[in-house]
Amino acid sequence: MDILGATLRVCVDDLDASAAFYERLTGTAALRFERGGVRVAAVGCFLLMSGPPAELEVLRKVAATIAVPDVDEALKTLTELGADVLAGPVPTPVGRNLVVRHPDGAVYEYADRRGR
Repeated sequence: MDILGATLRVCVDDLDASAAFYERLTGTAALRFERGGVRVAAVGCFLLMSGPPAELEVLRKVAATIAVPDVDEALKTLTELGADVLAGPVPTPVGRNLVVRHPDGAVYEYADRRGR
């Protein structure tokens, strides 16, 4: 399974102010979308999230988002290695994702940009 990169997940109170900071920091414009009541801004390697405290509490449990070419391939490899599937695969605004718990207890989101 190829890992293309990782995105750092940051829960913020003020998405607009935080996005402006990270846009200046990275020199890239934010890609914004909303999912499940949570407002999101993807800026460079940062995924900024703002929303209801209960939703953010769940999101804080995911250590990072790992980009892969194909979530189905990641699912196969991860389950063969003993990871537990917590959610997905499901469609996202840019592709699909999957949330798993590794055997060491760490929780990660795996995401691709392949629409299905």
